[in-house]
Amino acid sequence: MRLEPLLLIVALAACNTGVGTEVSRAAAKSVVNPIVAERFPGIPLEPATNCIIDNASGDEIVTLATSAATRDDAGATRIVLDIARRPDTIQCLATEGLPVLLNTL
Repeated sequence: MRLEPLLLIVALAACNTGVGTEVSRAAAKSVVNPIVAERFPGIPLEPATNCIIDNASGDEIVTLATSAATRDDAGATRIVLDIARRPDTIQCLATEGLPVLLNTL
């Protein structure tokens, strides 16, 4: 993989701008989605991913975004599972994900 996309993600993430934040969050979501799909089958993907991203620290989002380029799947999985265990994330999943899940039944 080329180094330029990784550097762009890190540079934009380091800039505390709306564009940098959105680029970092989008890159992080691209890493979180497959982890959520694999580790939590049956959970509505978009609400669960949003809950995890919304409850991640800025450093965690940058690390997840960077792992999109470095392919650090083990590190990304660890971060996602840590975030998923947090009380605020669990509350978010219950509030945002559970209604979506119940509507599919």
